Amino acid sequence: MTTADVRTTAARTGMLAWDAAREVAHAAAAPLPPRTVGIADPGGTVGIAAPDGTVLAAPLVAPADHPPVPRSAMDGYAVSGPPPWRVRELQESHIQEAHVHECGFPEARPAPEARPALATGEACPIVTGAPLPAGATAVLAVEDAVRDGELLRGAAPPGRHIRPAAEECAAGEEVLPAGSRVTPAALGLAAALGYDRLLVRPHPRVAALVTGDELVRSGRPGPGKVRDAIGPMLPGLVTRAGGRLADPVAVPDHRQLLGAALADADADLVLVSGSSSVGPADHLRAVLRELGAALVVDGVRCRPGHPQLLAILDGRLVVGLPGNPLAALAAFLTVAVPALAGLRGEPLPGLTAVPVPGGTPRHPAHTRLVPVTVDPSGAVPVGHGGSAMLRGAAAADAFAVVDPGPADAIAARLLPLDPGARPWAV
Repeated sequence: MTTADVRTTAARTGMLAWDAAREVAHAAAAPLPPRTVGIADPGGTVGIAAPDGTVLAAPLVAPADHPPVPRSAMDGYAVSGPPPWRVRELQESHIQEAHVHECGFPEARPAPEARPALATGEACPIVTGAPLPAGATAVLAVEDAVRDGELLRGAAPPGRHIRPAAEECAAGEEVLPAGSRVTPAALGLAAALGYDRLLVRPHPRVAALVTGDELVRSGRPGPGKVRDAIGPMLPGLVTRAGGRLADPVAVPDHRQLLGAALADADADLVLVSGSSSVGPADHLRAVLRELGAALVVDGVRCRPGHPQLLAILDGRLVVGLPGNPLAALAAFLTVAVPALAGLRGEPLPGLTAVPVPGGTPRHPAHTRLVPVTVDPSGAVPVGHGGSAMLRGAAAADAFAVVDPGPADAIAARLLPLDPGARPWAV
């Protein structure tokens, strides 16, 4: 779906069904331009691409066989032929110094003239990971070895405890496709293959504007005041969804001040909480119209969280979150998470279908998002699912996505409350 399609769909449908809102939000987000980053770059700085948690913009391809030569998988002895063996002391390495090229990975070059060799009936000490000498047929683990002076005995069938050349991957083999999330294990793999830099799609930069004259940000609220519960949620939500959040900014319920804050927000995605409904203090829609934004999601048929929105403003995405905490969480997972996935070049996150053993009521026209725990029996509602409550969500693993209909639902789909979690099976 192109951006033009997104705008046409939103204009035609008005308030969107929950699944359609997710699809539109994902389609509205063009993947960010790729950047080359060092695999050891520090993370956590807004605007700086850190490799952990980014997404590969190009496949990770093995530049050479890995390992480049047969290596020992155990500490012990490299042996040649059947026992007994006569122990010799040989040079451990037969790989010349690595040559680092502009592409950022070393090329390991075998040096046959420097490679030691074992004759049949000979053995030499070896450590885990060391290259095997020519002629070695197995590695005898140190705990299996019986040594009497220069004579060595033990069971070492051919191939035992040897990592063959190219055991993990061969030169030119794609080991991770483009679009893969860069995890710590992926960084370790890239380093093992000799990469110093990776081409990735960086973490989207996220700004947050938390509106509400009634909000207080420390201590217990006094009469007429409410403790801000959304601001403390956003950093963890954004980080788990793959974004980098600048410090949330408190904005009074003032139309001009909200417009100025939106205009100044330097981010790929801007979150605005507490101003997306239709009350007298909800200025977001009017401000977006004044700024010439294109509204692509204007309300979603879900409970909680229906007064949410998504707009495109000067190439940035603006997500409007309701002011009630659980409704804001539902809206973030509904439109912000798909939008962030689109910016990262990732597919729309899938949902896992599960049974609801005790059943749960449906809404006749809106999708219900019900806090549940997940166990082998399926999804178990935990209660406390009102739009102003977080007790249920704090105890839950996921929202059960309950489609509208006339009868109680006995099955649902799982929307993880941790945006970085992968779908799971029960």
